[in-house]
Amino acid sequence: MGKAWIKARKHDRYYRAAKRQAYRSRAAIKLSQIDLRYGIFRDGDVVVDLGASPGGWSQVARERVGPKGRVIAVDLASMSPIEGVELLRGDFMHPDVQVRLFEILRRPADVVMSDMAPRLSGSRPYDVARSLELADVALAFAERALRPGGTFLVKAFQGDGYRGFLGRVKKSFEAAKGVKPTASRRESAEMYVLAVGKLG
Repeated sequence: MGKAWIKARKHDRYYRAAKRQAYRSRAAIKLSQIDLRYGIFRDGDVVVDLGASPGGWSQVARERVGPKGRVIAVDLASMSPIEGVELLRGDFMHPDVQVRLFEILRRPADVVMSDMAPRLSGSRPYDVARSLELADVALAFAERALRPGGTFLVKAFQGDGYRGFLGRVKKSFEAAKGVKPTASRRESAEMYVLAVGKLG
């Protein structure tokens, strides 16, 4: 990371907004914007946050579901505790971790969300393919874990294979589309696929 990148980040208004609101990541602002526009969270919801570290998305979800709700955060990386958030450390791609997650859940989730992204290699086709691979694993979990009518939100890079992924999501939900919050950088390939109304 060069000095220019660090300086640019400090001048980024969404980075500053995240700091001001004590969020752990700029990504929290993106989720907040998507929720304000589309109403993802409801009071008392059970939310699963895949690839949660450093915890910005879990913080937003915790605020929005209220004291009656639950937020379960899963990541291979260690994560500082967040009050009211249940942490499960492990590789979400591993079946044993998913089994453990279902044990913790106890009942179907209302929202499954994933901001997982691959380590960027600099090769856009490779990065897009890896991103869609992660999104597909999150989708397979959401299809099993969500209640009928539940909501799924996942990051996916646009590129070869993105439309195919969106088509797969649409088969399991009443409606699905790509959304890009204003906090996402315009030049970034990232898109968030929002799917509502999980089919029973």
